Amino acid sequence: MRESIVAPRVWQVGALCSAIADALQARFNPLRVTGEITGFSRPASGHCYFSLKDGVGQIRCAMFRRVASMVDFALRDGDQVEVLGRIGVYEPRGELQIIVEGIKRAGQGTLFEQFLQLKEKLQNEGLFEASRKRALPILPRAIGVVTSLGAAALYDVAHALRRRVPHLPIIISPSSVQGEGAPAELVAALERLYRICNESSAPMPAIDVILLVRGGGSMEDLWAFNNEHLARAIAMSPVPVVCGVGHETDFSIADFVADLRAPTPTAAAELVCEPVSVWFSVLDGFASRIQDAANRYLDRQAQRLDRATGRIGRPLALTSQHRAHLAVLERRMQHALRMQLQGQRTRLERQQHNIPQAFGHVLQRMGHDTQQAGVRLKLLDPTLVLQRGYAWLQDAQGNTISKIVQAQPGFSVRATLADGTVDMLVTGQG
Repeated sequence: MRESIVAPRVWQVGALCSAIADALQARFNPLRVTGEITGFSRPASGHCYFSLKDGVGQIRCAMFRRVASMVDFALRDGDQVEVLGRIGVYEPRGELQIIVEGIKRAGQGTLFEQFLQLKEKLQNEGLFEASRKRALPILPRAIGVVTSLGAAALYDVAHALRRRVPHLPIIISPSSVQGEGAPAELVAALERLYRICNESSAPMPAIDVILLVRGGGSMEDLWAFNNEHLARAIAMSPVPVVCGVGHETDFSIADFVADLRAPTPTAAAELVCEPVSVWFSVLDGFASRIQDAANRYLDRQAQRLDRATGRIGRPLALTSQHRAHLAVLERRMQHALRMQLQGQRTRLERQQHNIPQAFGHVLQRMGHDTQQAGVRLKLLDPTLVLQRGYAWLQDAQGNTISKIVQAQPGFSVRATLADGTVDMLVTGQG
């Protein structure tokens, strides 16, 4: 049998570019690529555009001004470099490109290798699984924040929360966010908040979500958030953790382990709480619905009360109405009884007229049946048979003899004939 051919899906160009970008993001990012710079340009915007090539192929690269400003050497065609970034599609032109987030001369440093090794290890252990991710609380009772007291990220988070939920308690657990001792301080800061979460009788309000935040920087600046002990501490959190480290293009191990990654610290604060105005609008909607329901209920009860008042206010009219109805029913019942009695009387008169005739027919039929029975009975008279020369034989005890074995030689036999009986002696058998 010939197999049916399934028609391919028809894509919009923009949707196809987005789907390809998503597939590349999930499959390759973050990535590291080495190659030779070619076609380098840096327009007035400060962004850098170039291609990386080797003996087989080449790929377009874009490095935005923020990253370019942190490069400590001059970029030019022919340089062998190693870039850290993420691959994607420039949708307006459908071009494959790498968004460069870090660049160094080829062969320098091993931070990215360490990042990839730790990422692979924790991923194999299941710490990044989507099934582990918890939903954020809709109405948190308190929010815990882990960051540096002097960081701009703390100001951004506090400003966003004060603007959106000024009534909500914020519990800050300070820690260094950069340097050799930062990972241990971050773990200790998280554990302080965990103790508050687990102590129901604590004087602090119950923490329902924790923000782990830090501003942007180079890979070295953010390296504290690529620590294995910190990753495991985040995984042990009793409440959801939102990680907002660096800028939108920055990724860390903490981002992958957290329940939710935010592109910036401000976005992390906005993700964990809806503005008070939104909840006021919801409450206004509930109040309006309750008021409408109450008004409809009162209107229905008022109508019922009006109808009941009308019935109670005219009792004589209601009584007269019932009396008239009863009178009608009484007349109908009397008429039905008269019609029934008249029918019974008519049937009785008809039956009285038919009784003598029916009785005569019965007597006539009974007389005919009696005559027929007499004829049949007469036909059964044995004397009629005896008159034709037959005899009725009996033994000495008066038993009828119908077989030869009943009349042995020497037996006395009485023969009944048409006009009398004859006693005989059996002398032999034929």
